[in-house]
Amino acid sequence: MKIRIKFRKWGVMKFIGHLDMMRYFQKAMRRAHIDICYSEGFSPHQIMSFAAPLGVGITSDGEYLDIEVNASESSEASMKALNATMVDGVMVTSYVRLPDDAKTAMSIVAAADYRLSYKEGYESPYTTSQWKEIVQKHFTEQPKFLIVKKTKKSEREVDLKPLVYQFFVEGDENAPQFHISVSTGSVDNIKPELVLSSVYEKCGLVYEDAAIQIHREEVYARDENGALIPLCDMGEIIY
Repeated sequence: MKIRIKFRKWGVMKFIGHLDMMRYFQKAMRRAHIDICYSEGFSPHQIMSFAAPLGVGITSDGEYLDIEVNASESSEASMKALNATMVDGVMVTSYVRLPDDAKTAMSIVAAADYRLSYKEGYESPYTTSQWKEIVQKHFTEQPKFLIVKKTKKSEREVDLKPLVYQFFVEGDENAPQFHISVSTGSVDNIKPELVLSSVYEKCGLVYEDAAIQIHREEVYARDENGALIPLCDMGEIIY
């Protein structure tokens, strides 16, 4: 049986990297008595995969992992058992059964929603109203938004417009929040801070990574019609 688990990550747990989160959930499965399947061979390991792991320092309401189990209690009972093992900063919010032929979340991720805001002690160079005008002028109204994307081995020019599905500003006048929905996955993986820092550059500003808190809100795949659908909506609750 294939299971998809959704969880939140906040507080000090945002500083825990992906490999440590994987070890954390492996221990949680044992403590919660989840009847998880193991691989075969000389070194069996739990069958578990994560969708688009977070970078260190990023909080989230939309993290996912897929597991395979021999049998399962109800979604409610399984969530309760897992959350009883969790530390402050991690909470399971969904536990659903996937179709037998479902692909792993890792392989089908297509997009993700993010909220970027200024951390305590840092001030925005513009008000929320001004940022709305800037985003409208420099991004929304432009037919293209060309940037130079750098990797360890090369640099290439990329048009962000078709890879950014939403970009708008909300929040109190002196506390703007940037809502950015971007292409995510193995082919076109765009980080939200790249979008915001590129707008900063258009304004002649210096972007400070330390000033911005990034929060992931949701992760999506595409259904058979090409529409974006949250990964948790691809399964069914177990009663």
